[in-house]
Amino acid sequence: MAYNSVQILGIKLYNGKVEGVFNFLKEKGGLLTVPAAPALVTIKEDKEYYKALLHSDIVIPDSGYMVLIWNIFFKNKLKKISGLEFINYFLTQAQEVNQGHLFLVNPSDLDGEINMNYLNNCEFKSKEHYNYTAPFYKKDVTDTILLSRIEEHKPKWILINIGGGTQEKLGLYLKENLSFKPAILCTGAALAFKTGRQGKMPNWMDQIYLGWLHRCISNPKIFIPRYLKGFKLFSLILKYKTNVVA
Repeated sequence: MAYNSVQILGIKLYNGKVEGVFNFLKEKGGLLTVPAAPALVTIKEDKEYYKALLHSDIVIPDSGYMVLIWNIFFKNKLKKISGLEFINYFLTQAQEVNQGHLFLVNPSDLDGEINMNYLNNCEFKSKEHYNYTAPFYKKDVTDTILLSRIEEHKPKWILINIGGGTQEKLGLYLKENLSFKPAILCTGAALAFKTGRQGKMPNWMDQIYLGWLHRCISNPKIFIPRYLKGFKLFSLILKYKTNVVA
């Protein structure tokens, strides 16, 4: 099942409607990543993160800043799809997802409990043994315990809710080491915006490319420096365009 795409910095970015992302993953499985601008500017230094993006089965253009740069300077226009937009659609598909089970990977026991309760209220059939608290991963992101748990239960859907820059590496590790091909969703904080763990984001802010502003207001000490670094993406795109970053 092919899909329309635009290549930026060597990364094949999905260019279409959000339901197409879900349908691709439902039929094919594979690794979904959702890179934001602050993470994209690290690809020259963080080769493992970059590798995860390059080897993803589908990458959605979450960064409004990246989309604006591309659409202003280049002809083949790209449609933004945020991680939150994808999660909003995903939450309407409980009946489809329940046919193959949903496995959660969370940053803490508390987040796991909150996420599971929220999904159950959305008619997902989440169970304790499909709920995993990730350890603190070091530079080499591997997890044989998680791998064994997933192999045991063989879920069709894996939703990774840990931080960006690490979740993608974990997703690629699972993709390369599992004996089957589930849909691995690296959507990070998107579910936390729904549960309120990171402050509920109004959909209208996300739709007009102001998700970054919501994050900066909700936690300025963390997100203002992070997004200031994201401005480097402008020169990176103009220099490399569609090419792989050396």
